[in-house]
Amino acid sequence: MAEKVDWHKVFARIRSNVQRQLCWAPKAPKTFHTNHVLGAGGDVLEESDIIAENAIMDTLKDFLTSFTLISEESGVKEYGKNPKACYVTVDPVDGSTNLSRGIPFYATSIAVSAKPTLDAVHSALVIDLQRNTTYIAQRGRGAYRNGRKIKPSGLSSLEEAVIGVDINTLKIRELIPKLLPVLQRSKHIRHLGANALELCYVADGTTDAFIDIRGKLRTTDTAAAQLILREAGAQLTTPAGEPLKARLDPKEKVAFVASANRKLHNAILKAMLSREQELR
Repeated sequence: MAEKVDWHKVFARIRSNVQRQLCWAPKAPKTFHTNHVLGAGGDVLEESDIIAENAIMDTLKDFLTSFTLISEESGVKEYGKNPKACYVTVDPVDGSTNLSRGIPFYATSIAVSAKPTLDAVHSALVIDLQRNTTYIAQRGRGAYRNGRKIKPSGLSSLEEAVIGVDINTLKIRELIPKLLPVLQRSKHIRHLGANALELCYVADGTTDAFIDIRGKLRTTDTAAAQLILREAGAQLTTPAGEPLKARLDPKEKVAFVASANRKLHNAILKAMLSREQELR
């Protein structure tokens, strides 16, 4: 039987511990990596990642006797006698490159589920570590920023929408043609470097959409933010308009379109689909 856990209390403690411990992380911008140690997700492991993950683990062990950790940094690890009773998916620092270079946009992301799948996530936390902002959601109970319920924007014009687009890939020549109709029509394209936070920005109406069709983003990056987005009332599908389903694993990748409302979502999907058909 799964333990009864007050996840609001756990999340509050995690937030406090992560922020306190990261105060000791190096703040000087770095221009290169010195050791190139890789985490389970394949990215270079920063000192801040290790510090944040240790703070999260110390907190989880105070509240849980058994759980499975799914971490972008240390991989999948089981704790206790009944580890499959609870899965905790963690990205200790989403946007660690931003943090290491002094760019003020990075977050901690934590998702809790009864199974290791994206659609089984029932509780989520994303902490904007620079702005001291906390996003929390529980399934069926809405999404909240610093304790206040949030909802996405009502803007439906593709031309006026503020749209985040992640084009951070070596396959940029393959990617741009598919995105061209959106890039040409929207006057406000952004990418800030921490995808969990960018999804939360769609959830609370700061931006209107976020697109990542690279097939490069891990489910550990999206597990918490996707629940916050859905609970806020925004739209999230694959680029083909299908439900987003995936395993929770550091090596599992996803591609998606997230939008503030159905009308804008349909406009983005239609624009991308028309271009896809032209390219065939």
